[in-house]
Amino acid sequence: MKAGFLEKLIERLGRIGPEEVQNYFLRLAQEKGFLETVFNAIQEGIIVTDSNGRITYLNDAACGLFGLETADAVGNRLEERIRGLDWKSLTKSGGPVSHDIEIFYPQNRFINFYVVPLVIEQREAATAGIADSGRPVAASGERGGSGSPTPVTGAEEVGHVMILRDITESRRTAQQTIESERLNALTLLAAGVAHEIGNPLNSLHIHLQLMERSLQKLNDNAKAELQQSIDVARSEVDRLDSIVTQFLRAIRPSRPQLRPENLNTIVEEAVRFFTPEIEDRDIVVQQELRSDLPLLQVDRDQMKQAFYNVIKNSLEAMQRHGSLRIRTDMDDTHVLIRFVDTGTGMSARNLSRVFEPYFTTKPSGSGLGLLIVRRIVREHGGELSIESSQGKGLTLTIRLPYIEKRIRMLEAGETRDQRSEVRSQ
Repeated sequence: MKAGFLEKLIERLGRIGPEEVQNYFLRLAQEKGFLETVFNAIQEGIIVTDSNGRITYLNDAACGLFGLETADAVGNRLEERIRGLDWKSLTKSGGPVSHDIEIFYPQNRFINFYVVPLVIEQREAATAGIADSGRPVAASGERGGSGSPTPVTGAEEVGHVMILRDITESRRTAQQTIESERLNALTLLAAGVAHEIGNPLNSLHIHLQLMERSLQKLNDNAKAELQQSIDVARSEVDRLDSIVTQFLRAIRPSRPQLRPENLNTIVEEAVRFFTPEIEDRDIVVQQELRSDLPLLQVDRDQMKQAFYNVIKNSLEAMQRHGSLRIRTDMDDTHVLIRFVDTGTGMSARNLSRVFEPYFTTKPSGSGLGLLIVRRIVREHGGELSIESSQGKGLTLTIRLPYIEKRIRMLEAGETRDQRSEVRSQ
């Protein structure tokens, strides 16, 4: 199709005979098919709307980003098909707008919207001069013998074109950098607090020893009573020292001590720890543990702590008679541990902040539990994902690799998408 075909067609509308109309329609259909093929081949999503925000066209990439079907989307308002999109705010400026959004269906992604008004130049009607006989005659301003073009009389905004770029990878890389800096700051703070707490604990321990030596001068009745108080005080000092030690162990980045372990056994041990609370609150815990899971190279203590934190969060989110289902499974490269509870769930806003240090929706929560879980999972080469909606429970999935891939030879002509997929494994 030669460039400028539509321009030439518009200029010749007044002189087209009935016998030529079919040929022009065929050429227009060919051009439309060519453009659709090109648009469907590119990775960026493209959506075209009319002036009322109704979808008139979208390519395959846009359908994939939002989980749409072309037949169901075309003709409907964009904000109806993409829930939560504020169409008016994106188009009120009247000019190009760039805006980032986060979507949660069909996958959690970050998308950059680049919206441009679609403006069509208005021309004098090329068919203004139609003779009574029905034969088209030259209209005013039309290209005639002098070859002058049809004059432009103005411009009209007829819709908008949106170019959608998936910026998930770059956005998450930036988030990971910020989280790493926050975690480093948190580690320094924790070390300082532990040091300040450790000093008075040591002092208390020494003074308790001195008090025990002084007991020898007392009579038996007074000695027994004071010894009991000293034992209680020493027990509380030891408990505080243990809490500080565990807190530092959880926060400080530490290299996992990897050994072959059965993940089902670690899950069962973590659940067993909560048995009294589970029975007291009549919570049903269903364990669907796949028996043929391979042994994984993991740090047993760290992984048990991760499972402990996840189960603790689920129990705190549920009222009496709730249900927690724990399922282990595997695919070609990963072992999956999925925790599904019937708790209060989380809103989309809170879900986007769930890994921020000290962010919590619980009155007495520390806001560190899931941050620690994700750090442990990532240090084992895995990844953690959360799905939830307000009032409908929460699903947390841990993926741990059991096949280690260091390098892979690429076949000639392998696409960039395929290489990216390999790197993400």
